[in-house]
Amino acid sequence: MKVSDILAPWGAVNAALGLGSPIRNGAHYKEMLRFVDECFEQFGADDDHAIFVLVDLVAQRIKAYEDREHPWPDAGTPQSRLAFLMEQHGLRQCDLPEIGAQSVVSAVLAGKRSLNLRQARALAQRFHVSIEALTG
Repeated sequence: MKVSDILAPWGAVNAALGLGSPIRNGAHYKEMLRFVDECFEQFGADDDHAIFVLVDLVAQRIKAYEDREHPWPDAGTPQSRLAFLMEQHGLRQCDLPEIGAQSVVSAVLAGKRSLNLRQARALAQRFHVSIEALTG
């Protein structure tokens, strides 16, 4: 493989996503989230798909933007962040079907269980936060 063979395709990807610099503003942030959502919709069943290398790069940009623009009140744990989100949205344990039954939510909040990837994705999408915020 020659570098010249990948310059044009990479240039197109870079121009489309604006990866040459940090996320600029809220509109760019929303575009990046839409890109990630679309990738999961189209290729989510295939965790080994090559697109997820790019999704990982985009996710790093998203996380950097979120950390810069919307820092968490404290470093905390995934459980404390979930509790914070529940409080901010006025939710009770029974209001989180993304996790499961109230007893499962209780176990997660108590630190006895961790969120699995499906649960974390669903909650991240619901609350518009990064998956990493809910998985540690």
